[in-house]
Amino acid sequence: MNDQRDVVIVGAGPVGLATACALWQRGVRARVLEAQALPQSGSRAVQLHAPTLRVLRELGVLDEAHKLGLRIAANEYHLGTGRTLRITLGAHNEPLMLPQQDTCTLLERRLAQLGGRVERGIEVTGIDPGPTGVTLAIRGAEAAEGGEGDEGSEGTGTLRAAWVIAADGVRSRVREHLGIAFEGAPVAVHFLLAEGKIAGRPADDAVHYFMGAAGSVVFASMPGDRVRVSAAVAADHPLTEEGVQTLLDARGPGGLRVTSLDMVNMFSSQERIAARLREGRVFLVGDAAHTHSPLGGQGLNLGIQDAHNLAWKLAGVLAGRLSAEVLESYGSERRQAAEQIVRNTHQFLRVFTLGPGAAHVRNSLWSGMESLGLLRRWFAPLLSGWRVRYATGGPAGRGLPHPGTRSSHWFDSSPAEDVHRLVTLGTSEHRQRGRALAAKWPDVVAHTHVDRRGRGFVLLRPDGYVAASGATSADWERLRHLLATYAA
Repeated sequence: MNDQRDVVIVGAGPVGLATACALWQRGVRARVLEAQALPQSGSRAVQLHAPTLRVLRELGVLDEAHKLGLRIAANEYHLGTGRTLRITLGAHNEPLMLPQQDTCTLLERRLAQLGGRVERGIEVTGIDPGPTGVTLAIRGAEAAEGGEGDEGSEGTGTLRAAWVIAADGVRSRVREHLGIAFEGAPVAVHFLLAEGKIAGRPADDAVHYFMGAAGSVVFASMPGDRVRVSAAVAADHPLTEEGVQTLLDARGPGGLRVTSLDMVNMFSSQERIAARLREGRVFLVGDAAHTHSPLGGQGLNLGIQDAHNLAWKLAGVLAGRLSAEVLESYGSERRQAAEQIVRNTHQFLRVFTLGPGAAHVRNSLWSGMESLGLLRRWFAPLLSGWRVRYATGGPAGRGLPHPGTRSSHWFDSSPAEDVHRLVTLGTSEHRQRGRALAAKWPDVVAHTHVDRRGRGFVLLRPDGYVAASGATSADWERLRHLLATYAA
């Protein structure tokens, strides 16, 4: 590799680091630039949902994450009438509470093991995308390393890259330099966020939602015998231990006592999605691409899934295995995901900020839904992120998973190598067709036959999404065309 890097990642938060690790694992020596001189500190995003934990497993950091984090087995909804709905999530949906600084530490350590590093104190001051590469104007102590210094201007320089990934946050300078609009609006709610130690707290194995007539408050245990309290409050609510205690007394179950707080602050949020998630050879990921209400802890998870979607595609193109056409799907797919999460978190916020009368109706409705098992079957996968799907336009075979969805059963059948997995079922005809396609495009697809009920095929992408399924001759022809499109 010469002085022009194949990939430069701007931003070393959890999404930028996850993207870097995913690329380095695939042999892409991405360069990571970070404007801040020191690593991120503070807990920030703490809830890692199940799909994100699968990505951490692929990146080789899940075991360490489990050692540092706190596993959550259930959500408990306390309805203010003495009734509590405990929704046991099941292993497939269980999240992990892990402060963001710990997530970043694990990912940066993994990046170092893979041979990469974060270059801190380097700011991107301009960007010039072209048809064959991208030129970045950079400033910082090591700005000219691997690039070209500007004469007479110590600490500035330019850097060429074939591809650039902007993971530089909600105030993304890369997005601004490209002139990409950040479409949406502010959320007209103020949130209080406090962390510390509270006596009399409920069980640590659940996230607790207290939903009374006086308002809602979310109470979540964290590693280190600490808890996080969050709630929508008035703009002038006092940011003190007394203010948090008043909130718990009014909305909590009673008996909770603040003993010490490490942090208490107030913030607002926005619901925005970038007008374009790709501009030529530049991709936006994470908060640079989208932002939304924090309720449900979706933001970091959505960004990690951006990385998961992009890494296998870009690495395949750089390796010459995949056609550059496969990159066209990144923007549309991740926009669909962002739109779904923004819509869901908007509805979550409305549900948890109702007035007293509407709150009573909500709680009665939820009690009825739980008695029918609807909350467990529908709400838990929705919160975890498993229900995010892509509208691929392809049909599903009878009894087979629909293209654009994820399934834990089929996901676990995916191979370790970075190719599509074609799983066939039923007759020898399907087995033979699968073998023939794998032989024709061995760099794109591997074949497995499963002896179980059913007939047809399922094509799994490296990120676990179903790319195609079917059983008829027409389905097989569509599959052949799809693989031909993928192949370089």
